[in-house]
Amino acid sequence: MQFIRDIYTAKRAAGRPVISFEFFPPKTEEGDRNLFEKTIPALAQARPDFCSVTYGAGGSTRDKTLMMVDRIQREHGQTGLAHLTCVNHTREEVRALLEKIRALGCKNILALRGDPPGGGEFQLTPGGFEFASQLVEFIRESGDFSAGVAGFPEGHPACREGKYADWEHLKTKVDAGADFVLTQLFFDNADFFEFRGHVAGKLGVRVPVVPGVISILNATQIIKFTQLCGAKIKPALRARLDALGTDEAAATEFGIEYATKQCEELLRAGVPGLHFYTLNKSHSTIRVLKNLGLA
Repeated sequence: MQFIRDIYTAKRAAGRPVISFEFFPPKTEEGDRNLFEKTIPALAQARPDFCSVTYGAGGSTRDKTLMMVDRIQREHGQTGLAHLTCVNHTREEVRALLEKIRALGCKNILALRGDPPGGGEFQLTPGGFEFASQLVEFIRESGDFSAGVAGFPEGHPACREGKYADWEHLKTKVDAGADFVLTQLFFDNADFFEFRGHVAGKLGVRVPVVPGVISILNATQIIKFTQLCGAKIKPALRARLDALGTDEAAATEFGIEYATKQCEELLRAGVPGLHFYTLNKSHSTIRVLKNLGLA
């Protein structure tokens, strides 16, 4: 399996975008079967460069996250990216987890502060890490991993000082040793372009800054989802979603159209890759990639 930092370097030299997919651990056996027997094989048609697996609030999916990364790498031959958070972990527990990740042959970790179970304010675990930058530094000191971090084009929703302060925190994470940045989803490319211009132009971030993209599947679902993650839905888009109502088929088609246009503009602007939040589904992501000529 490759280091993700090397994947971005090679694709940049070849003039091609890095394509990556994100999955979450299903809660049921049926969800597991659908993901591994249908979704991942279908998405393999697009020949992704790597696949990431999320980490539940408070580390609630820790073992399953690692199991999924292992299966993605062994059974499907895809480079895996394991998410890892600060929440509810001491340094020694993180050290043990890194050994498990290394034993699975996974070379890549997305280092996150993470969300506490049940929401609420982040609480420092005694003997643990307060900031993702500390986790990044610990990962880099613990062995030869490629560490990525999250970026927030609209600012992290928990950062009361505002988006510019949050972007300073991103610079701290990169300075600690992060090799690449995957952003939270967004719907207005202007937000991403401002974010990229600030962190690269003013703050001097030189690692790949990769936009996270989602194709809308359900109007009601995406409104709730964005409320949780802090992404904004601007009035024109909200009006269209309201008009779609409960028509899931129409919402899916609109989502494919919207994401395709969004990705076309991002690619014209020279982004190093596209990171797709798949919601453990394949249809929309494959359609978008085919529209882009990347499947």
